[in-house]
Amino acid sequence: MKRLGTFLIALTMTASMVSCSSKSSSSTNEQDKEFYGRGRTVGIALPAQNLERWNRDGAFLKEQFEAVGCKVDLKYADNDKDKQIEDVQSMIDEGVQLLLIAAVDKDNLSHTLNNAKEAGIPVVAYDRLIMNTDAVTYYVSFDNYMVGTIQGQYIEEKLKFNETDNTYNIEFVGGDELDNNARFFFNGAYDYLSSYINSGKLNIVSGKNTFEQVATEEWSTDNARNNMKQVLADNYSDGKTLDAVICANDSTALGVTEAVQSNYSGSNHPLIVGQDGDVENLKNIVDGSQDMTVFKNVNDEAKVTLEICKLILSNETPSVSLLENLHVNVKYDTSSYNNGVKYIQSYLLAPYAVDKDNLQSLVDTGIYKWDSNNKYLEIAK
Repeated sequence: MKRLGTFLIALTMTASMVSCSSKSSSSTNEQDKEFYGRGRTVGIALPAQNLERWNRDGAFLKEQFEAVGCKVDLKYADNDKDKQIEDVQSMIDEGVQLLLIAAVDKDNLSHTLNNAKEAGIPVVAYDRLIMNTDAVTYYVSFDNYMVGTIQGQYIEEKLKFNETDNTYNIEFVGGDELDNNARFFFNGAYDYLSSYINSGKLNIVSGKNTFEQVATEEWSTDNARNNMKQVLADNYSDGKTLDAVICANDSTALGVTEAVQSNYSGSNHPLIVGQDGDVENLKNIVDGSQDMTVFKNVNDEAKVTLEICKLILSNETPSVSLLENLHVNVKYDTSSYNNGVKYIQSYLLAPYAVDKDNLQSLVDTGIYKWDSNNKYLEIAK
């Protein structure tokens, strides 16, 4: 537990640092604007606007690229993989100088991205790895396996596994199978807790112990709610205790919370953990219906992405040393993310846990602010 506490404190301190450009003088900024403003357009393709986090990502990325003089073509695909193919192809046809893509479907962009490669347009996978293509040059994301690990650590700490002989019941709620990250989230949590599951200290009463069994289509709140209602009806209707639910993100955690509030007959409040730091979930953390979310600072992700893309547009090779002045906790990884064709050079940022005890750390990022009653958090801008 000391290890977890130290880990969270260190990452919280990292998240509160003020990131600055590696070229900070006004004269350099003007040079950037002159260089990148010479007809350079970055195409940004994101999955959907119905998830709060993608709105944040889109806004931050657009702001960062425009600040150095780039034009930005930002498109959302409404979670429609065919629409995203059309969006990306239209960007290729319009002659963008770089593509930055968070894929709806990790598997179906390979043909379109071959067109990008033939046109000499570099492709950076943003947040979600794109599979089965050699057109992707770099991948920028958070340490997705660590997201699940943090969730598992939180459950271990709060249920005091090492201080009691009690046994506990847990359920997992996964993300969309089309998203490569979702499996990393699940594996991180499951692997961390596997020794407790194998020993019988943790019981998955539903028997759903594989990613495929717990996946949630489109990361949908409605789908997560309906799935959890069925799990509760089939396994907990007799008053059996549900002690914890690990949810792949905050949209699925909302659905689980709603299902628990309306369909759970146990006398306790199960621990519910998610990911992303969505405002509604942060409200639930204050009110006690959700316990923790794993936060990923999209400001930092956008800044790292900007620096990598600037280097690509300048025909330079990104490296960790070139990102050091950003003061962001990021590691360079060449051996963890294989997209079925090759290992992708990856830049992974550190996530951290947020519960009711460290909500101020989110305000310190500048992304959130306290509301007028100083009770709940809201987006700062």
